[in-house]
Amino acid sequence: MRPVRRVFKVLLVLALLPWVAGALLLGVSQVVVGRERARMHRALADVPARTVAIVPGAQVWANGEPSSILADRLQAALELYQAGKVRRILVSGDHASVGYDEVNVMRRWLLARGVASADIFMDHAGLRTNDTMQRAARVFAVHDAVVCTQEFHLPRALYLARHAGIDAVGYVADRHVYVRAGSDRRRELFARALALVDVTLGRGPRYLGPTVSIEGDATQTHDAWTRP
Repeated sequence: MRPVRRVFKVLLVLALLPWVAGALLLGVSQVVVGRERARMHRALADVPARTVAIVPGAQVWANGEPSSILADRLQAALELYQAGKVRRILVSGDHASVGYDEVNVMRRWLLARGVASADIFMDHAGLRTNDTMQRAARVFAVHDAVVCTQEFHLPRALYLARHAGIDAVGYVADRHVYVRAGSDRRRELFARALALVDVTLGRGPRYLGPTVSIEGDATQTHDAWTRP
């Protein structure tokens, strides 16, 4: 009888593990979300003025166009800029190789819609959201910002910005229904857990570099256009 009971207990534990793991992820998610919801704004009129809009990178296509998620983030930053809510835009994304270049795609999109080149700063090493926020604070000397990204991503982005020392609020960038919205939300639970680890361990960005103040010369951050 005892072996049967042991087997039953093992099976019970195995059956409960996914539920325990799920509850743990949800708990961690709430820690990360915390008070960040109160800093998120959907209406342009409700967004307080800040020095800079931070646009985290996302996928770009082989033809040099941003994905719909990235285009919506850029559109949110453009609205803030045109309304005088921000004076600078920091585009931060993956440009770790010659063959893939998010930041120049973002800059070209903004230039085509009337944003002055001198107001667009480029962070070529925004490989993760934590990198983007840490580098915004430590490389670009950003003290206050509006973060432009989708609702599922915004709490984590604001959490990491706040822990990087940035007085940040968020502008929700959802302008479309996204094909992978469900999987993005599921992955975000794991990303929030990683964000908590990043903050707890005090992890900095993968790359640093010389300081280029967001109040200074944006051309120092510009480079030649490289097609992805």
